[in-house]
Amino acid sequence: MSDYSTGELARLCGVTVRTVQFYDARGLLHPADLSEGGRRLYSESDLRKMRMICALKTLGLSLDAIQGVLASEKPERVLLLLLEEQERRIADEQGTLERQKHAVDTVRETIRTGHMISIESIADMDRMMEEKKKLNRLHIGMLALGMMMSGLQWAGIIIWIVKGIWWPFVACWPFVITIGILMSRMYYKNTLYICPDCGARFRPALKEMFWANHTPKTRLLTCTKCKNRGWCVETYGKAEPIES
Repeated sequence: MSDYSTGELARLCGVTVRTVQFYDARGLLHPADLSEGGRRLYSESDLRKMRMICALKTLGLSLDAIQGVLASEKPERVLLLLLEEQERRIADEQGTLERQKHAVDTVRETIRTGHMISIESIADMDRMMEEKKKLNRLHIGMLALGMMMSGLQWAGIIIWIVKGIWWPFVACWPFVITIGILMSRMYYKNTLYICPDCGARFRPALKEMFWANHTPKTRLLTCTKCKNRGWCVETYGKAEPIES
């Protein structure tokens, strides 16, 4: 039977001597023998146990959990339960990290597209991310209605060109105008703007909103709260009263 010193055991397992000593002190390892000089000697069984401890550590198990596996009469069953719990914990942590990443992306994108917003607005991270999702859904709805309008117009044009019948093209215009009005009202009633100066969320007058210079995510507006004019960040919202 081979005997290994603390240093040899550490080298074979790819850990430090201090790690082996720590596991020994925690009761995870028990030296098989002592040398004449009092040095701790470990057996092949201890080497296998040490390698198992290292493998379980790479799975993220705590030393207490590992000690429970080693001491159990049914280590496979205990390990399976621990791994299932570890998997759930990892999934929770991944979800938390993913939410944090979305939050970072939201704030960074907001600052890049709309200059600076207030700390109070940034602090309300959950609302910002939820509003971003709702705004994206609103844009998708607007795009769908826009495609419907274009489809009606092109259908009328094609019928006119191919069959020489002009009235479907004329008849579709009331529907196109109605859809356009509905789109405008839906867009106006479901969007607010964040002032880059005071951080207030406001809804401008309808005329100002639709005639203002804009980018895909900002508009050049006058804040109804602080009266400063700047590039305001578009966000989803319909709880606040319409201000004119």
